[in-house]
Amino acid sequence: MVVRDARDADTPALLPLLDALGYPTDEATLRARLAAMFATDPSSRVLVAIIGSSVVGFACLHETPVPHRPTAVGRITAIAVAPGQRGSGAGRALVQAAEAHFVARGVARLEVTSGDHHAAAHSFYRHLGFTNQGVRFAKALP
Repeated sequence: MVVRDARDADTPALLPLLDALGYPTDEATLRARLAAMFATDPSSRVLVAIIGSSVVGFACLHETPVPHRPTAVGRITAIAVAPGQRGSGAGRALVQAAEAHFVARGVARLEVTSGDHHAAAHSFYRHLGFTNQGVRFAKALP
């Protein structure tokens, strides 16, 4: 297995992963979103896990400076592994790559958010040493 930064050519392979995560979209929309993300925050990264020649997982990484912590906060804002590849080690490899990235940047805290309906993901995160440290609230804006 290889974990590396996503390339433009990987974009079509991200579509079924986003769909499995519950965020279906089309290729043109995803390309626009990625372009906007990198234009707004060049420190953002999208990592992909490759088994053989197939993209089997991805993780989006963001670093957020905050006034209430001594270092920026690292965040995995999206992570998914193809349903048929869960248990392959791809998710663990993506999280380990994220941890290494943030440690190298001097970040002292890594957070991942996950919807209430992703119970299996919650078990996975706990297994990797994450602890539940609060509740996330969201509100749709017009």
